[in-house]
Amino acid sequence: MKDSELRTRAKALALHIIAVCDEVDTRKGRGVLVNQIVRSATSIGANIHEANYAASKADFINKFHIALKECGETEYWIEMLGSNAISEQTAKDLLQECGIIRRMLVKSITTAKEHV
Repeated sequence: MKDSELRTRAKALALHIIAVCDEVDTRKGRGVLVNQIVRSATSIGANIHEANYAASKADFINKFHIALKECGETEYWIEMLGSNAISEQTAKDLLQECGIIRRMLVKSITTAKEHV
């Protein structure tokens, strides 16, 4: 199966965040933030992937809602790390990509609800 743009972007975001987090000094009490952002960022793509195997349209929409929530959580953790652990430009780039993914998820949820 060819990956959709949404799946491709979600995977790229997760990998980018993992790479950024590999450079964060976790000895300064930032380990919790790193763990949280990696979990939420990878969960976006995992839920999008799971939606492909949804048992029903409602299940599909639910998986996308979960991905949307995880995207919002990821934005929060980026803001937290951006305040003192990663560069302002890196945080800005990550937030921009999260925003694109968030808008794509909202559009997908809206479209799926229209076809219920």
